[in-house]
Amino acid sequence: MKQTGNTILITGGGSGIGAALAQRLHDRGNSVIVAGRREEELRRVIAGRPNMHALRLDVDSAEGVADFAARLLAAHPALNVLINNAGIMRFEELDRSRDLADAESTINTNLLGPIRLTNALIDHLAGESDAAIVNVTSGLAFVPLFTTPTYNATKAAIHSYTVTMREVLKGKVEVIELAPPAVQTGLTPGQESRPGYQPLDAFADEVMALFAQEPTPREILVERVGFLRFAEAQGRFDQTVTQLNEFAAKARQG
Repeated sequence: MKQTGNTILITGGGSGIGAALAQRLHDRGNSVIVAGRREEELRRVIAGRPNMHALRLDVDSAEGVADFAARLLAAHPALNVLINNAGIMRFEELDRSRDLADAESTINTNLLGPIRLTNALIDHLAGESDAAIVNVTSGLAFVPLFTTPTYNATKAAIHSYTVTMREVLKGKVEVIELAPPAVQTGLTPGQESRPGYQPLDAFADEVMALFAQEPTPREILVERVGFLRFAEAQGRFDQTVTQLNEFAAKARQG
């Protein structure tokens, strides 16, 4: 992926990984649009940064995504990079009947959201020079956390979708997967300071160093996520499932 001179859209850009990467990409000389549901957070991210813009987006609505895409391209016709980062993570219990609202919201945001937005922008991106799509998945796409089953499943689905996109769009749009480990963000309550999770700044700095490699890796994998990403290939999947879930339970307990 070209490092400077891009026009980049980052969804979920008002906080966490999205905000951190948006500001670093802006620092490298890119025009960056952050999109999300909460306009006040978006404004905070772009404050004092010329050539950084904020647009409200709710990926849960198919009509809203179509309207957003039209407004986006009218305002920023040079758009050539899409980073599908918006996501939610909800704790669920599978051992009893429950209200499925959390599961349905997770699927709508984490799976249908990127599919809808990519679909709305793909004709434009395919016609742009140096076009790229970055899909943010998770280490949990490869080894599941028992307390977040639908989240794991949506990230595994986006991993598979990304593999297909990469092949189909070869020669037209560069397709990259970014799979974070557990990072200190506001994704779940208390996660910003949870022991054992990677500090956000350290994660973002490592990601930017990987993006700068030539050629850009098709999977952006910081060192910490390799434990999950390669567990099955290295023949230690069952052991890693146990280790991950024991670590996560202890971390949430403080």
